[in-house]
Amino acid sequence: MAKVSIYVNFMGNTEEAFNFYKTVFQTEFERPVMYLKDAPPQPGMPPLSEKDAHSVMHVALPILGGTVLMGTDMLESMGHKLIVGNNVTINLEPDSKEETDRLFKALSEGGSDVAPMREEFWGYWGCCLDKFGIRWMFNFSPQS
Repeated sequence: MAKVSIYVNFMGNTEEAFNFYKTVFQTEFERPVMYLKDAPPQPGMPPLSEKDAHSVMHVALPILGGTVLMGTDMLESMGHKLIVGNNVTINLEPDSKEETDRLFKALSEGGSDVAPMREEFWGYWGCCLDKFGIRWMFNFSPQS
Protein backbone atom coordinates (compact mmCIF):
# COMPACT_ATOMS: atom_id res chain seq x y z
CA MET A 1 0.00 0.00 0.00
CA ALA A 2 1.34 3.44 -0.91
CA LYS A 3 2.24 5.74 1.96
CA VAL A 4 3.65 9.17 2.75
CA SER A 5 6.10 10.08 5.48
CA ILE A 6 8.03 13.14 6.59
CA TYR A 7 11.83 13.11 6.43
CA VAL A 8 13.84 15.48 8.63
CA ASN A 9 17.57 16.26 8.57
CA PHE A 10 19.80 17.15 11.50
CA MET A 11 23.45 18.15 11.92
CA GLY A 12 24.64 15.29 14.12
CA ASN A 13 21.86 15.07 16.69
CA THR A 14 19.27 12.92 14.90
CA GLU A 15 19.43 10.16 17.50
CA GLU A 16 18.94 12.64 20.36
CA ALA A 17 15.99 14.27 18.57
CA PHE A 18 14.32 10.94 17.77
CA ASN A 19 14.74 9.63 21.31
CA PHE A 20 12.93 12.80 22.39
CA TYR A 21 10.15 12.29 19.80
CA LYS A 22 9.85 8.66 20.93
CA THR A 23 8.98 9.84 24.44
CA VAL A 24 6.59 12.51 23.17
CA PHE A 25 4.63 10.16 20.85
CA GLN A 26 5.06 7.13 23.13
CA THR A 27 5.93 4.84 20.22
CA GLU A 28 8.93 2.71 19.22
CA PHE A 29 11.23 2.89 16.19
CA GLU A 30 9.99 0.79 13.26
CA ARG A 31 13.36 -1.01 13.25
CA PRO A 32 16.74 -0.39 14.89
CA VAL A 33 18.51 2.88 14.07
CA MET A 34 20.74 2.44 10.99
CA TYR A 35 24.13 4.14 11.19
CA LEU A 36 26.38 4.98 8.24
CA LYS A 37 28.78 2.24 9.37
CA ASP A 38 25.93 -0.26 8.75
CA ALA A 39 25.69 0.56 5.02
CA PRO A 40 27.67 -1.47 2.49
CA PRO A 41 30.77 0.35 1.18
CA GLN A 42 30.09 2.30 -2.01
CA PRO A 43 32.60 2.09 -4.88
CA GLY A 44 34.80 5.17 -5.15
CA MET A 45 33.78 6.56 -1.76
CA PRO A 46 36.53 7.29 0.80
CA PRO A 47 36.37 5.52 4.17
CA LEU A 48 34.19 7.19 6.81
CA SER A 49 35.69 9.01 9.76
CA GLU A 50 34.83 7.57 13.19
CA LYS A 51 32.40 10.46 13.76
CA ASP A 52 30.67 9.99 10.39
CA ALA A 53 30.51 6.19 10.84
CA HIS A 54 28.41 6.70 13.97
CA SER A 55 26.08 9.23 12.32
CA VAL A 56 22.48 8.20 11.76
CA MET A 57 21.79 7.07 8.20
CA HIS A 58 18.12 6.30 8.82
CA VAL A 59 15.58 6.14 11.62
CA ALA A 60 11.79 5.82 11.40
CA LEU A 61 9.25 6.54 14.14
CA PRO A 62 5.46 6.20 13.82
CA ILE A 63 3.81 9.36 15.18
CA LEU A 64 0.07 9.96 14.55
CA GLY A 65 -2.55 8.52 12.19
CA GLY A 66 -0.17 6.22 10.32
CA THR A 67 2.32 9.03 9.67
CA VAL A 68 5.97 8.08 10.06
CA LEU A 69 8.67 10.60 10.93
CA MET A 70 12.03 9.63 9.41
CA GLY A 71 15.42 11.22 9.91
CA THR A 72 19.11 11.33 9.07
CA ASP A 73 22.28 13.18 10.01
CA MET A 74 23.73 15.53 7.41
CA LEU A 75 27.54 15.35 7.18
CA GLU A 76 29.75 18.42 7.44
CA SER A 77 32.57 16.33 5.95
CA MET A 78 30.54 16.05 2.74
CA GLY A 79 29.74 19.76 2.62
CA HIS A 80 26.20 19.41 4.00
CA LYS A 81 24.81 22.50 5.66
CA LEU A 82 21.49 22.55 7.43
CA ILE A 83 19.33 25.48 6.36
CA VAL A 84 15.62 26.12 6.41
CA GLY A 85 14.44 24.49 3.19
CA ASN A 86 16.61 21.37 3.29
CA ASN A 87 15.70 20.19 6.77
CA VAL A 88 12.31 18.69 5.81
CA THR A 89 11.45 16.40 2.88
CA ILE A 90 8.15 14.74 1.96
CA ASN A 91 8.83 11.06 1.32
CA LEU A 92 6.56 9.21 -1.13
CA GLU A 93 6.42 5.41 -1.31
CA PRO A 94 4.21 4.55 -4.31
CA ASP A 95 2.88 1.07 -5.10
CA SER A 96 4.83 0.64 -8.36
CA LYS A 97 8.05 1.66 -10.06
CA GLU A 98 5.99 3.19 -12.87
CA GLU A 99 4.04 5.39 -10.46
CA THR A 100 7.30 6.35 -8.74
CA ASP A 101 8.77 7.45 -12.09
CA ARG A 102 5.57 9.35 -13.00
CA LEU A 103 5.55 11.27 -9.73
CA PHE A 104 9.28 12.03 -9.91
CA LYS A 105 8.95 13.33 -13.48
CA ALA A 106 5.93 15.50 -12.65
CA LEU A 107 7.33 16.97 -9.44
CA SER A 108 10.82 17.60 -10.82
CA GLU A 109 9.50 19.41 -13.94
CA GLY A 110 10.59 23.04 -13.69
CA GLY A 111 12.50 22.26 -10.51
CA SER A 112 15.88 20.71 -10.00
CA ASP A 113 16.90 17.09 -9.78
CA VAL A 114 18.75 16.63 -6.53
CA ALA A 115 19.26 12.91 -7.16
CA PRO A 116 17.86 11.15 -10.25
CA MET A 117 15.90 7.92 -9.75
CA ARG A 118 18.26 4.96 -9.36
CA GLU A 119 18.62 1.53 -7.80
CA GLU A 120 20.13 1.58 -4.30
CA PHE A 121 20.79 -1.29 -1.90
CA TRP A 122 17.41 -0.70 -0.18
CA GLY A 123 15.36 -0.16 -3.36
CA TYR A 124 14.57 2.34 -6.12
CA TRP A 125 15.26 5.88 -4.86
CA GLY A 126 15.48 9.51 -5.98
CA CYS A 127 14.95 13.05 -4.72
CA CYS A 128 14.05 16.41 -6.27
CA LEU A 129 13.30 20.00 -5.41
CA ASP A 130 10.09 21.09 -7.14
CA LYS A 131 9.58 24.47 -8.83
CA PHE A 132 8.12 25.83 -5.58
CA GLY A 133 11.15 24.86 -3.49
CA ILE A 134 9.60 21.78 -1.82
CA ARG A 135 11.86 18.72 -1.44
CA TRP A 136 10.39 15.34 -2.41
CA MET A 137 11.97 11.93 -1.86
CA PHE A 138 10.81 8.80 -3.69
CA ASN A 139 11.26 5.22 -2.49
CA PHE A 140 9.96 2.07 -4.13
CA SER A 141 10.74 -1.37 -2.79
CA PRO A 142 9.03 -4.33 -4.45
CA GLN A 143 7.26 -6.51 -1.89
CA SER A 144 9.10 -9.75 -1.21
